[in-house]
Amino acid sequence: MLIKGLKFDLRLYALICGCDPLRIYLFKDGLVRFATEKYEGVDEDNKTDMFRHLTNYAINKDNPNF
Repeated sequence: MLIKGLKFDLRLYALICGCDPLRIYLFKDGLVRFATEKYEGVDEDNKTDMFRHLTNYAINKDNPNF
């Protein structure tokens, strides 16, 4: 899945309080991280482009397009 051509990861936080009956609380806030280059399928030319394939902040903060 892509959002506007960018890879992303999404974290939602939930607390499970009981199994019988099942009680799950979903925290209102979450976390989304995006890559900084548009995703294209992996080929020989772009397979080492970390800005296209990874969503880590520590990597993407060094991209001029950040």
